[in-house]
Amino acid sequence: MRTDEGAELALADDIVGQARALSARLLVGLPDRWRHTIAVAERARELTGAVNPADCEILCAAAWLHDVGYAPLIVDTGFHPLDGARYLDGEGWPSRLCGLVAHHSGALFVARTLDLGDQMAAYPDERSPVTDALAYADQTVGFRGEPLPIEERMADMLRRHGSGSANATAHRFRAPYLLAAAHRVQQRLTLAT
Repeated sequence: MRTDEGAELALADDIVGQARALSARLLVGLPDRWRHTIAVAERARELTGAVNPADCEILCAAAWLHDVGYAPLIVDTGFHPLDGARYLDGEGWPSRLCGLVAHHSGALFVARTLDLGDQMAAYPDERSPVTDALAYADQTVGFRGEPLPIEERMADMLRRHGSGSANATAHRFRAPYLLAAAHRVQQRLTLAT
């Protein structure tokens, strides 16, 4: 992982704007993925009340970047959370942001079924209000950017990926994690009002 403090500080000046611009550039040929990303970023902005004010920017930046690993330019393993994190790490993005992308929406559960768990360990898995809010934002927006209840989003994911997919194999572990994250976000939002 890159530890060049100067590179990370330069990114911090407008990390959300830079994240949006990079995502737009990388996902230009994937219109459905781009619509999903825009909607996830909008949802994340709505959820900033569920995180510490100091974490709002990192949440919004991670929302813009969470699916960049789908970009054909950067696909390596074929597992988009890991590919996205590796790309961002190589470009000097903050290690925390790389970890949020790598582990978004309980990705480690799926990575383990693909024998990529050891590679995911290179990125921090913080399990925090930020990871909860990012998962909630991602899992309440459909593939084409439409709002969906989390249960419908998970059912849609299983339909799209198929019953023999790594997503389906990991679902019995991942679904409870995602539902618990959603519950925690809803509780935090209630307490914030």
